[in-house]
Amino acid sequence: MYDPPNRKLSQGSYSDMAAVRPAAPPFDKERAERFMWRAIELGRKGAEAGDGGPFGTVIVKDGEVVGEGWNRVVATNDPTAHGEVVAIRDACKRVKAFSLKGCELYTSGEPCPMCLSAIYWARVDRVFYGFSVQDAADVGFDDRFIYEQLAKPLDQRKIPEVQVLGGEALKVLKAYAADPKRVKY
Repeated sequence: MYDPPNRKLSQGSYSDMAAVRPAAPPFDKERAERFMWRAIELGRKGAEAGDGGPFGTVIVKDGEVVGEGWNRVVATNDPTAHGEVVAIRDACKRVKAFSLKGCELYTSGEPCPMCLSAIYWARVDRVFYGFSVQDAADVGFDDRFIYEQLAKPLDQRKIPEVQVLGGEALKVLKAYAADPKRVKY
């Protein structure tokens, strides 16, 4: 078993994110490397095909691959078609559930803010990654501006967010919350 030491966030150059992550539980390094090789190969094939950047992802449950994906932003003209999101969609479809609890995600590159959000919403247990956010930034995939924007108040962001008909929208939200038959997620 490989027990990684505590380390600084790979985004440590971003002053507000320089906290130390807690130590990850031990894991089988050989098994992790086997699935990471698959994620790296998916990223390579997708990039060589012109589908998008070299980001591949594998989702594993109980030692079996339940989802795969690679960056398809260029191929689909979909800015959300990052490898992790494509793999999450594939895995959820295969397991017929919106929760991937009990799954591990292997991705060739450390997840961007959008993908990390999707990973949390999918309830993935653990993420393994290859190159870091800083490595990606060094070749032009720089998410720093997103982190900076998220830290700003809504009225100071580059893309304005303006609330309209909040009360009416809230009525729909409250009706949904009051429905005892709703599926909670």
